[in-house]
Amino acid sequence: MNYFKIGERIRKIRKERAYSQEKLAELINISVTHMSHIETGNTKLSLPVLAELATMLNVSADYLIFGYDDKTNSEKLLSIISNCSDKEIEIITNIAQTIKDKGL
Repeated sequence: MNYFKIGERIRKIRKERAYSQEKLAELINISVTHMSHIETGNTKLSLPVLAELATMLNVSADYLIFGYDDKTNSEKLLSIISNCSDKEIEIITNIAQTIKDKGL
């Protein structure tokens, strides 16, 4: 297991979510030093800490560990659609129907 890569992914997502190390450490009830060591790959994180990080960062544990999400295509599509406007959903629906009608 590449703890350095896991730490890089955690840091990247933490910054995208606009959390400081201090805030994220507080949310998952670990020390800032431990959070820093996780992000630099200088420590192995426990399963409970990994689960808390995934929950707080709203990503899958698969993503943190392996760098990809093991969602099904249906789950991916639902995730995309859940953040769309009504107009975007209409366009996506039309595209999907065209693809289905053409048998692609």
